[in-house]
Amino acid sequence: MNQILIYSDSLTWGIIPNTRNRLPFDKRWPGVFEISLNSRGKNVRIIENCLNGRRTTWSDPFKEGREGSQGLAQVIEMNSPLTLVILMLGTNDFQCTHDNNAWLSAQGTAKLINIIRQSPIEPGMPVPEIMIISPPIITDPKGVIANKFHGAEKRCLGLAEELKKIAEENSILFFDSASITEASVVDGIHLDENQHKILGESVANAVLAFKVF
Repeated sequence: MNQILIYSDSLTWGIIPNTRNRLPFDKRWPGVFEISLNSRGKNVRIIENCLNGRRTTWSDPFKEGREGSQGLAQVIEMNSPLTLVILMLGTNDFQCTHDNNAWLSAQGTAKLINIIRQSPIEPGMPVPEIMIISPPIITDPKGVIANKFHGAEKRCLGLAEELKKIAEENSILFFDSASITEASVVDGIHLDENQHKILGESVANAVLAFKVF
């Protein structure tokens, strides 16, 4: 069995925009991804580690545990052996509590890559392949999260390009979600249900094209 860890935030957790509710597994993109691969005989198990508000390497001043590099090595260790780790982070790096630009956020993802590659996995277990998914471009934050993401649509510009550079420098896989979908029409940040389906199927196609397994 090929185990794939997805390390992400609320976009992947499946929060329903403008609510505190969550889409069921088969409706959020990791579930769509797993179902799509298994339907094509790939024998895949998706492990979700997705936390609302998670940053790459910055802390949330109001909630504990949102610094993505903290504990990542242990997450890799406890879930090994892994065939692939997918990182889809960056959106929360642009909350109003941080004055980050795209380059800084991408450096945070670079740190996570190094942590994954240096994780204390058991002897003989494989160092997993890594894939970066650049999140949808933040558009016009609105609704209950508008204040939290004030100005984020400007600070996030260029993130996909910077993450692609990080992927190339580290010889890992890259997929730009903005190439197939936009952020939610409801809040300008997350994914609507139909977008989860599009993303899950598109990532499955990309993983097969990359011949990860």
